[in-house]
Amino acid sequence: MLRRVLQPVWVLLAIVFLIEAWLWDHLEPIVAKVVAAIPLARFKQWLTERVDALSPAMTLIVFAVPIVPLFPLKLVGLWLLTHEYWTSAVFTIVFAKMLGVGVTAFVFDVTRDKLLEMHWFERIYALVLKLRAKAAELVDPIKRRIRELIAGNGEGWSSRTLRLIQRFRKSVHQAR
Repeated sequence: MLRRVLQPVWVLLAIVFLIEAWLWDHLEPIVAKVVAAIPLARFKQWLTERVDALSPAMTLIVFAVPIVPLFPLKLVGLWLLTHEYWTSAVFTIVFAKMLGVGVTAFVFDVTRDKLLEMHWFERIYALVLKLRAKAAELVDPIKRRIRELIAGNGEGWSSRTLRLIQRFRKSVHQAR
């Protein structure tokens, strides 16, 4: 019973986790291109040299530092939401999220090897990779079903749904 009740919660958490992973995967190459386009390559090299000289514990601080300046930006987005500036709030929050993931991906790329020297961090990293795989496994059947519904190949529930949508669209067009 409890498992049945909690399954939608687990699916929602898996979807959120996969969105984060998707953002990470897709923003990391963009950040790499930005680094290549502007003089961040020198900064990355400089940062890599400094990180190599640090202990793994100090490297963890370097990894965590980019989170701090982005927090006020998220608070600004929250303030905009509370004052009903919806468009600005959504733009600010999405911008802060994408910037945060991009900067974190950049810094993690520089600090990964040092951070993985800490056994507890290595275990957490492995756990996150396992959770990512489990989340994908949990969400894949749902994604496959949605693709089948969208494809509407004329069989089963999906074709009925598409016919219903077509009838609805036709009635809306006739009402105009």
